[in-house]
Amino acid sequence: MPRPFAPTYRLLAAFSLAHAGAVIGYLPFLSLLLPLKIDRLAGEARIGWLTVAVVLGAATASGANVLFGWLSDRSFARGGGRRGWIAGGLVALALSYAAIALAARPATLIVAVLAFQCAVNAVLAPMMAIMADEIPDEQRGLAGGLLAIGPPAAGAVSALLVADAGWTEAARLALIAALTTVAVCPLLMIRRPAVAAAPRMPELAPAQRLWVASVARLLVQLAGGALSLYLLYYFQTVAGSVPPATLAARVGTLLTISYILPLPVAVLAGRLSDQAARRTPFLVGAASVATLGLLTMATVPHPVAGAIGFLAYAVAGAVFLALHQAFAVRLLPDPRHRGRDLGLINLSNTVPSLLGPLLTWALATPGDFTLLLVVLAALTLAGGVLILPLRRARTPDGTGR
Repeated sequence: MPRPFAPTYRLLAAFSLAHAGAVIGYLPFLSLLLPLKIDRLAGEARIGWLTVAVVLGAATASGANVLFGWLSDRSFARGGGRRGWIAGGLVALALSYAAIALAARPATLIVAVLAFQCAVNAVLAPMMAIMADEIPDEQRGLAGGLLAIGPPAAGAVSALLVADAGWTEAARLALIAALTTVAVCPLLMIRRPAVAAAPRMPELAPAQRLWVASVARLLVQLAGGALSLYLLYYFQTVAGSVPPATLAARVGTLLTISYILPLPVAVLAGRLSDQAARRTPFLVGAASVATLGLLTMATVPHPVAGAIGFLAYAVAGAVFLALHQAFAVRLLPDPRHRGRDLGLINLSNTVPSLLGPLLTWALATPGDFTLLLVVLAALTLAGGVLILPLRRARTPDGTGR
């Protein structure tokens, strides 16, 4: 006898938990365990090897996300669903962790990291397509807001991993694998019937909609790609004579707050956008607030103003990205290719990690980040403006996007 479909709230809970589990699966490893492993294996050559791992990993992740989205589209079209790919990705992820633990040379570790990137995107790509398949449009804003659970959850796991120096590398990787599996498994067992595809919008051709939405997301994320690596250097330019150790601790606290604070704001904004049946004003508003935050950092050379400006950008940027995920689902040109097309949009998540450092290198100096921040503010505002042509025409009942 077929299993009955779960209520929507159960799917929302399982989806948000699974996404948080996927973020736990990659963020602590990439931000903490990988640099430690490369430092141990490569010594003085660690910067070069870490750069190779990050660049090749980002390229592999981009391709793998499109590939597994496309493969899950084929399975979905044949009636098999996407959850089998997620389950296979979990198995591959555990095996990649084992390969990482066993790697004894930098080159071997790089190969294991590439396998890891393939595995984690085999989990993520079908998962995000399930949001388009099964979550009704009137609840996708909330679903997008709940995606903000991932970073603080991953931050908590990272803190746990470094709290006890007695943890072995294998034990840390095993804990990440276990937490990821436990968090993702409920989504494998809970499903809903496919929702009807949204009507196409007449303003722009389907390929144009997808391209413009991706560029808007990329522009808003460029500042994050730059500031995530160089935030400490920025505060060194505005903090005066604060001792380096004290400044580093304060920046670490600021980053922790920037992970936690967006969660309630993104969930509230997502729910309000569902109730209003309009996401465009929220997206443009979030991009505007993020722009003001960056301009504050650029024009007020004081650490308190810089911290306020950074938090404004971090919160508003997180709201933009969360709601953009729900917004982008309506822009997909063909429901038969949701996984592939969401994978293409995902390129806007990986490209900023490559372009952000290049912009910083070109526009910032050790003593002045003003020009960089002004340019990032302009690009962020441009990302919000690009959303405007994508708003949906109003329907007879007065609703729209």
